[in-house]
Amino acid sequence: MRVIAGKFRSRKLNAPPGMDTRPTSDRLRETLFNVVGPRVPDSVWLDLYAGTGAVGIEAISRGARQVYFVESEKKAARIIRDNLKSLDIEDGFEVLEREAAQAIRLLDSQVVQCDFCFIDPPYGSHGAYEQILGFVSQSRLIGAESIVIAEHDKHFDPGGRFGALERYRELKQGDAVLSFYRLGVSAPAVT
Repeated sequence: MRVIAGKFRSRKLNAPPGMDTRPTSDRLRETLFNVVGPRVPDSVWLDLYAGTGAVGIEAISRGARQVYFVESEKKAARIIRDNLKSLDIEDGFEVLEREAAQAIRLLDSQVVQCDFCFIDPPYGSHGAYEQILGFVSQSRLIGAESIVIAEHDKHFDPGGRFGALERYRELKQGDAVLSFYRLGVSAPAVT
């Protein structure tokens, strides 16, 4: 696993051993950032279920101003910190070692607003999508221009609408799908 582009291009990232953490593949991250690329500089990211931190680190490498890494597993949170340290990233991030639902409530109470919210719970945690997307849709975490991206298994559909949050695009790659959501978008899904 490596950083795809930007300041830390081609630098390696560590992942915890075993199957507990499923990092977003290099290819899928490249696809994601090809779509959102022009909006990344000076953006604020919320990386929920951050795992290795690969998505948030990619955002930092491409010029994001702030990334909130949310990871409840101690081993994975340690890997995120180690990856940040190995790249000499000293600011522009916060690692919140807590459950995603707790973290988004905390960030909402602090009136944090993100440009991008990336959600990647374990593929078997279907209820997490509804819980997180439902809360985010009613929170101050996102604004009219924010994009919420959910990574999920191709055999599971997290849903097309959560309150005012609507899916406007899907990108499929192998066994993974990226669903893109925005507030108040009444456009057909694009594959």
